[in-house]
Amino acid sequence: MSRPAALVTGGARGIGLACAEALADAGFDILVADLAGKPADELAENIVSRGAKFAYAQCDIADLAGHSKLVEAAKRAFGHIDCLVNNAGVGAVARGDLLELTPENFDRALNVNLRGTVFLSQAVAKAMLGAPAGSARSIITITSVSATMASPERPDYCVSKAGLSMWVKNLALRLAAENIGVFEVRPGIIRTDMTAGVSAKYDALIEGGLVPARRWGEAADIGGVVAALASGKFGFSTGSVIDVDGALSVPRL
Repeated sequence: MSRPAALVTGGARGIGLACAEALADAGFDILVADLAGKPADELAENIVSRGAKFAYAQCDIADLAGHSKLVEAAKRAFGHIDCLVNNAGVGAVARGDLLELTPENFDRALNVNLRGTVFLSQAVAKAMLGAPAGSARSIITITSVSATMASPERPDYCVSKAGLSMWVKNLALRLAAENIGVFEVRPGIIRTDMTAGVSAKYDALIEGGLVPARRWGEAADIGGVVAALASGKFGFSTGSVIDVDGALSVPRL
């Protein structure tokens, strides 16, 4: 039997890279899609050293015209797609008073985080349904605790993640009978390039008890969850939301 294959968007660094590594360790071949024009040799060596085949495609998921090319690249590399990890995304272009939010910044967050992810998921789902299943199949979308926790200084980001959460629910209902597991993974405060600029702020908040687990989340925390979901062992849990946030989002008095 051929190995299962995963397509990971934004997979060249951070959470996406950790997902690619964990999936490679779990026996998947990996296609990384990222904005960067050429992958670092270290990226290819990293994935191949884990026993996986590796392919790379430059892609801006906000460009819907590129989605079919990305699906075809995965098919050429591996013959099939068994797992899509929707990880690519952007933070708020500018943090500040929501009354000063500009349409341009709002559109940027929505075009990448929501619109691009929705239609890439659609394209991959059609590809999955158009081929026989050789392995467990899944579409796993990385959202954020910001899907339900408001941040008035970056409402565009929060709105994009909230919309994406509802898309996952609808996609799960559509694909449940097709035995394609659809999951939402909600990271909390994770140590990545995206949070590097506010690390001092969050260091203080975590020390003060904002995160009950009393630590930063690491990209590998997300990768481990994604690999487990892609295994197929949680197939009957399709549509589920998995919080990976050290209990940050648990309501408390």
